[in-house]
Amino acid sequence: MQVSLRKWVASGSPWVWLNAGAVAISVVLVLGLLGVIATRGLVHFWPASLQEYQYTDSSGAQMAILGERVQREQVTAEQIRNSGVAVPEGVEVLDRQLIKVGNRDLYGSDFRWVLERQLSDLNYPEHAVSIERREWGNLYGYIVGIKENGQLIAEQDAADNTLWAEVQERSQRANAIYSNIQKLESGTIGAVNYALEKIRLAERSLQLQEQDTPQNLAQLQAEKAALQAQYASLEAELMALYTPFKRDSLIVVTADGRQKEVNFSDIVRLYQPNALSLWQKIQHYLMKLVEFVSEDPREANTEGGIFPAIFGTVLMVMIMSLIVTPFGVVAAVYLREYASQGFVTRTIRIAVNNLAGVPSIVYGVFGLGFFVYFIGGNLDELFFAPALPAPTFGTPGLLWASLTLALLTLPVVIVATEEGLSRIPRSVREGSLALGATKFETLMRVVIPMASPAMMTGVILAVARAAGEVAPLMLVGVVKLAPNLPLDINAPFLHLERKFMHLGFHIYDVGFQSPNVEAARPLVYATALMLVVVIAVLNLTAIAIRNRLREKYRALDM
Repeated sequence: MQVSLRKWVASGSPWVWLNAGAVAISVVLVLGLLGVIATRGLVHFWPASLQEYQYTDSSGAQMAILGERVQREQVTAEQIRNSGVAVPEGVEVLDRQLIKVGNRDLYGSDFRWVLERQLSDLNYPEHAVSIERREWGNLYGYIVGIKENGQLIAEQDAADNTLWAEVQERSQRANAIYSNIQKLESGTIGAVNYALEKIRLAERSLQLQEQDTPQNLAQLQAEKAALQAQYASLEAELMALYTPFKRDSLIVVTADGRQKEVNFSDIVRLYQPNALSLWQKIQHYLMKLVEFVSEDPREANTEGGIFPAIFGTVLMVMIMSLIVTPFGVVAAVYLREYASQGFVTRTIRIAVNNLAGVPSIVYGVFGLGFFVYFIGGNLDELFFAPALPAPTFGTPGLLWASLTLALLTLPVVIVATEEGLSRIPRSVREGSLALGATKFETLMRVVIPMASPAMMTGVILAVARAAGEVAPLMLVGVVKLAPNLPLDINAPFLHLERKFMHLGFHIYDVGFQSPNVEAARPLVYATALMLVVVIAVLNLTAIAIRNRLREKYRALDM
């Protein structure tokens, strides 16, 4: 049976197909984007094989190159000729490779573009070693000797591997000492320094109040002396660790014959990628992934992990949610349940809706001027005068960033809550009032519980937007590298005045501010993937809470 085009259009079927197609395209685009981010970001942690070539430059000189192949592409011969490299006539397209050669302190850069026609004698040396350093990036070469206290105690030819077990043992020893040093510096010594600073502020406070009498200062001086003695003991313990930490060094020769001495204290890890089995490569990959999400960054954020950024993002979103939810719900309840629906209420509602469209950087400028300089500056004068002229709250920090984002997302929570309140049937309210409940009791025990899933929907939307915002945070609290987390073991444990790291700003900083662009590129993809994962986890948590509330108050819908 044939159906006319007019009837098919009138039936609404085209709109169904149009909507289904739009949804399908959106899903494919989102999955494709996530696939690209995941592929380019996660491959960074795989231990790539080390390739050694003979490279012949345009003058005919030869040199050996050892490194990881990062990228391969085709370029036009005209482009190569314009760069000053001679290309025979008749050649239209050339293949070139981007090779990570490492050894930045020797070569001046980590990466090098080379034409494939200039490479020859490709091989994969089994004993070539990749050394991750705390500074200067990776070092590629061959182990030729070990020094202890500056004396050469063992050596081998570059083609041999007899020292490998000894090298691994000394590397593990150095890393164990480094772990103890980190615990001392960031743990115990950090706590002593924090306590000494508190005493200094207490003494300054007594001076400002003109109560710095010997009697009042005696207890503080006694505490200070005890802490200084503890600090001296810890410092001696720290120095005792540094001596064996700096004891051993490794002699490495590069592919072009240069010799380099590296102290084991500067080595994060070393491995021979060409000698690793598949299972060992998988173990190495998982270890690098764990390091990425649990360690601090190194090398201007282009190496190491992003844990401070993950921690700062999650903590800021949680504080923002705690601030915006009660304010948004109270404002929506007043507008919907108590305010007279006149001109003023309509104007306020229109203003709230328009606030959602204000550019986020405007909120950042407002937060900097109002929260940081005005409120923070006055708080410093009232409650933190001993610390002045160093500001405590009169500088960008976690509290001001959370408040600014709470203000930014407030319209979303208000609108969603009002929508939820409007869906509560009038008969429910009248039934409650008819049974003798007051309006407040009806509101608290019937209306708000039934509207709670809608409130959580507003919170979910607020979390999604707040976690991805960067522009306002650059003005009110986020920094490139924060020395301490906002949460630690020192009272009051949660330090709202501290600056913090954020995944979105970390992406911007690594991607656009890093001097080593090629090294930073895969980290940008990996951090972007982590930001998506963090937002997804936060949203799924809020969705689970919303579904739980929906099930709990489902009986009230009956």
